[in-house]
Amino acid sequence: MFKVGIIGPESTGKSSLGQYLAKRYGATYVPEYARDYVAALHRPYTYEDVCHIARKQIEEIRAVVSGQWLVGSGQMTKRADNEVVFFDTELIVTRVWFDYVYGAAPDWLLDAMQQYKMDTYLLTYPDIPWIPDPTRENGSDEMRLQLFQRYEQEIQALDVPYYIIRHTGNSDA
Repeated sequence: MFKVGIIGPESTGKSSLGQYLAKRYGATYVPEYARDYVAALHRPYTYEDVCHIARKQIEEIRAVVSGQWLVGSGQMTKRADNEVVFFDTELIVTRVWFDYVYGAAPDWLLDAMQQYKMDTYLLTYPDIPWIPDPTRENGSDEMRLQLFQRYEQEIQALDVPYYIIRHTGNSDA
């Protein structure tokens, strides 16, 4: 199994890219959990909410690594060992979120980042317009670039290969 983490600042095409690549290559796509979770809160998220998101991400990665994956009904589906799996965001994004909002990430999350490294990352560059929605917070160009740089630092610290994905202007992907 080959795990690809797709990370980057808000509104840089991560979900669209992940869905496209999974469809194109007949691979598994693991959608972003945090977006749906936060949207369903109907209140500001808390530190405990971010902990819950991180634990859910770890659970999803564990399921994939163990050769299984939870499907919509909550049942496990066996995955092929040689399969590519695209994760729409993962633990790096959550760690940076903890740092940005609360000033520090819990040790158990840092341990999980080491234990469940991706095989490679696709890091989306903030060169497309930010589109606001109720779950997004960081729309300034300056903040999006700062987050991009922070994600890149985290990938480099994990010593995992990565590729920067920039918008080409071609809408015929």
